Amino acid sequence: MNLYVSNLPYTLTDEEFKGVFAAHGQVTGARIVKDRESGRSRGFGFVEMPLETEALAAIHSVNGQEIGGRALRVVEARPKEERPPR
Repeated sequence: MNLYVSNLPYTLTDEEFKGVFAAHGQVTGARIVKDRESGRSRGFGFVEMPLETEALAAIHSVNGQEIGGRALRVVEARPKEERPPR
């Protein structure tokens, strides 16, 4: 199950981000999306958890949890929409 996490503190690292979810089950991937030019966090990221039961438990536990003074928002990620070519 792929999770979308928003309202991340800009100082959070990928490893810290993964650790928040690893406490609730197996995490196969976790990445914070960064700005291409500056390399600075954009304040959101994605977490992949193979077991749906663990992912749902993580959503319920982490959604609303404060990290770095910011309340995280966690939902199931929607599939990427096709965009017309630029």
